[in-house]
Amino acid sequence: MKIELFTQDGCPPCEFLKNYLKEMQINYVEYNVSNDESAKKRMMTELDSFSTPTLVIGEEIIRGVQMEQIEAALKTSK
Repeated sequence: MKIELFTQDGCPPCEFLKNYLKEMQINYVEYNVSNDESAKKRMMTELDSFSTPTLVIGEEIIRGVQMEQIEAALKTSK
């Protein structure tokens, strides 16, 4: 199951989610939209998201820190 996290510099909720995923020992790919224009474009057009953090777990797109939604998506992805 591929997990992607879209972040940006100076984003406390992004740091929170990165720490959470590390603590849970969940592998993910991080895209920093502050430095990666193609990731920013993908986040906005393909994922229809205009804020960070944006978390993609399989087919599910989670915008912001929605812990219940994140935990449910992680359970079903195992």
